[in-house]
Amino acid sequence: MDKKEAFFNYITEGNVCKGEFISVGAAMLSGETIPNALVNIPLKTLNRHGLIAGATGTGKTKSLQVLAENLSDKGIPVLLMDIKGDLSGIAHASPGHPKIDERHAQIGLPFEAKSFPVEILTLSEQDGVRLRATVSEFGPVLLSRILDLSDAQSGVVAVIFQYCDDNKLPILDLKDFKKILQYATQEGKAEFDEAYGRISTASTGAILRKIVELEQQGADLFFGETSFDVDDLLRVDNSGRGYINILRLTDIQDRPKLFSTFMLSLLAEIYSTFPEQGDSDRPELVIFIDEAHLIFNEASKALLNQIESIVKLIRSKGVGLYFVTQNPTDVPEAVLSQLGLKIQHALRAFTAKDRKAIKLTAQNYPDSEYYNTVEVLTSLGTGEALVSALDEKGRPTPLAATMMRAPMSRMDILSDEELKTLNSKSKLVKKYNETIDRESAYELLNKKIEQSEAEEAKEKARLEKEALEKAQSKQRSTTSRRKSTAMNPIIKVLTSATFIRSVFGILTKVMKK
Repeated sequence: MDKKEAFFNYITEGNVCKGEFISVGAAMLSGETIPNALVNIPLKTLNRHGLIAGATGTGKTKSLQVLAENLSDKGIPVLLMDIKGDLSGIAHASPGHPKIDERHAQIGLPFEAKSFPVEILTLSEQDGVRLRATVSEFGPVLLSRILDLSDAQSGVVAVIFQYCDDNKLPILDLKDFKKILQYATQEGKAEFDEAYGRISTASTGAILRKIVELEQQGADLFFGETSFDVDDLLRVDNSGRGYINILRLTDIQDRPKLFSTFMLSLLAEIYSTFPEQGDSDRPELVIFIDEAHLIFNEASKALLNQIESIVKLIRSKGVGLYFVTQNPTDVPEAVLSQLGLKIQHALRAFTAKDRKAIKLTAQNYPDSEYYNTVEVLTSLGTGEALVSALDEKGRPTPLAATMMRAPMSRMDILSDEELKTLNSKSKLVKKYNETIDRESAYELLNKKIEQSEAEEAKEKARLEKEALEKAQSKQRSTTSRRKSTAMNPIIKVLTSATFIRSVFGILTKVMKK
């Protein structure tokens, strides 16, 4: 048996799947593709998370597209974070190309052009299904971590939420939350002090500044109603294919705080609402996070801890998370250690730092007698990758340098007109794109303040009226006494003109004598 035949047996035996699987390409040896030495990924292990990495232009996005298409074909819904805006073409079939036919002939897989059911989502004012969540749904713990608050400030947030629960004040958007913060240290200070203890104005001021920072990244568009129901990510079309939900993030690349806020809230909502799947034969949902470094680079330590916890726990809900980034070192080690599937495209060794990073990356893959991993990482061509997955028993499959299959859908974006047509047919656009601003904490507190001010004005008017009535009563009393005195018959006689003249007449006679 020659080396090529031994390698073929090594790959095919290591990629045998009894259940459903996805074939991502064929293994390569010494730069040559071995036809039908297919590299398979069992659906059973796709909730074990994964990584797609590689330098710019090496084919990461196309590998992501291949996985998303094949998952959809298997009836598994997908959520894609589209930072660069180059994934919307999945909604249209590939026009085909001779090079695609040539690639698939080398792999040993037939090529079939297909379009897929797509839903366009947005966090901003772009066209698509608007994703929103209320502040109440975040809760005090998650909101505090997103805002990177101190323990004392987190305590204030917890008190604020408790007050709103006790007084039935919905906190729907950031306007509501800012209003209740101001109320706690101004108009409602006495009420808060009595029921919950004194709240520091320094703490509320610091929290308000953090909220303003979040608003500047566009979070005021995200917080509010109608809240997005994560069950709508699980739809399948009439043919039984899973929807590919594409979240277009092209206009928030420079707003990583908003991106990480959304991601954390989404994962937390999925974890709290999806039922336990146990050891399922297929995932319930697969999420691909493109440009994953945007989440981790700007995240606080508390936020990173929260993300790491969710990554560890969410697989039991049948959810797989796949991080797409240029270098595996962009992903924290605690998260990297949880990843079962790794698709590593070429890395470039331009500097000593690059060479060091490549050596570290090579250590993340199983040893293979057929490859020098460090050398392979720098010699892979476009559309080629090192693939290491987990078999159905959770063991690493043989490491394979792989010629990746081509996407079945268009490898380009939709035009504005095509996007408009796609959105016009969407049931979810009609469901979520109406802005609702129902009565919530902001309006209710304003009413409460107005009512309090009206009562104060009423009380002031009452006191003023009482004071006026008292003064008038006193004046009437004085007038009455004067009148009473004037009506006295003795006084009337003594003060009469006749009496006075008589007295003065007597006095005059006495003086003359």
